[in-house]
Amino acid sequence: MAESWTRRFDDDLAGLDPTDPEARAFAEHLDRMQRDRPSYTVEGYLDGVRDFAESTNRAQGARYWAAVAVVVLLLVGVVWVVANALVSMLGAWV
Repeated sequence: MAESWTRRFDDDLAGLDPTDPEARAFAEHLDRMQRDRPSYTVEGYLDGVRDFAESTNRAQGARYWAAVAVVVLLLVGVVWVVANALVSMLGAWV
């Protein structure tokens, strides 16, 4: 990865050692920030979910628990919608 980021982010990372772990982490951060992908496709949405999951794994403390709360609220919403749909379908059949 050292060669790919030195060419792409040459201006941003001038003077940094390509083998330094902190410099590599910063280059990976720049790559995530400047990644351009369509968000209106399934692949784009899944990449967004992957980015959220990776950033949640890196988070600590309150940010981690806030991300967990967001996921729990989303799951509760999905369960509520599915339960209401099942009740409506069962009500229509009975």
